[in-house]
Amino acid sequence: MSSFKPYIGLFFYFKIVDLQYMKLLVTGGAGFIGSNFIHQYLKNHPNDSIINLDLLTYAGNLENLADLANNTNYRFVQGDNCDADLVNELVKQVDVIVHFAAESHVDRSITDPSAFVRTNVLGTYTLLEAAKNNGNKRFHHVSTDEVFGALKPDDPKFQENTLYDPRSPYSASKASSDHLVRAYWHTYQLPVTISNCTNNYGPYQYPEKLIPLFITNLMLNKKVPVYGQGLNIRDWIYVDDHNLGIEAILQAGKLGETYCLGGENELTNLDITKLILQALNKTESEIEYVADRLGHDFRYAMDISKAKRELNWQPQVDFQTGLQKTIAWYQNNQAWWEKLKK
Repeated sequence: MSSFKPYIGLFFYFKIVDLQYMKLLVTGGAGFIGSNFIHQYLKNHPNDSIINLDLLTYAGNLENLADLANNTNYRFVQGDNCDADLVNELVKQVDVIVHFAAESHVDRSITDPSAFVRTNVLGTYTLLEAAKNNGNKRFHHVSTDEVFGALKPDDPKFQENTLYDPRSPYSASKASSDHLVRAYWHTYQLPVTISNCTNNYGPYQYPEKLIPLFITNLMLNKKVPVYGQGLNIRDWIYVDDHNLGIEAILQAGKLGETYCLGGENELTNLDITKLILQALNKTESEIEYVADRLGHDFRYAMDISKAKRELNWQPQVDFQTGLQKTIAWYQNNQAWWEKLKK
């Protein structure tokens, strides 16, 4: 029994912190998922406070958070999560770290893997060290389903105990960071959790990703590039559902555990394309089939039964509704994405 005492103590420590006003460090909070998380979290927890650390690379955009500029419970710090001195100083000021910051575009990782290794591996290590050296701060790591590799059409869905089999520099770097997080739990008893999530979509997504790329291209009367025959399958989750899952993990997740999050919406890329074409009153003549991505994984799908059972969480937004909301956002925020596409 004695070997479990440090873990039990850490669990109750976090629950005590959870009853007070919490101070969070959110990394990558100017990006797509991170900025949506900050909006949603402060709405749900108006007495908590957030420090947003973001380097503002091409995918980070402070316009995503312009409405929080005068919120006294929100502070932005521009900086690198590999900067040990800065990270250490910020971690001293918070109770919880929610680590979104990552290079995440597979195509870019194929062109330049080095940026992915630096940000995703070294950046995670730097944050873990700061958390360990400043009182073992609560650490939640946001990861991806891509670490598990690829599924065939009839394979069972990924689960928390699925063996890792990353197939791109991006997914390999995320797998490495996941392993580091678990190592700090087992070696140093750092109070960690991990979430592996499927493809996100929604407002503020950089228009290089499939759904916003296709929406904005069609709004500009451009064709939409579909890899191969468009038969690759992904599970899609609306970004707010993902972030509610992260909140549920912070509030009720078991330390040292991983939770798979997904939307239970398996669709081919061609399915997605046709739904967007239909919503924008376009025809399939707008599709341009292009050479397939190198090493293109065929299918991802997530079994979310553990999250349902232990967190009382499940996605609330069906894909048709989420896609309509997403299209409406890009239609109403053309100034936001036009300069990014230029």
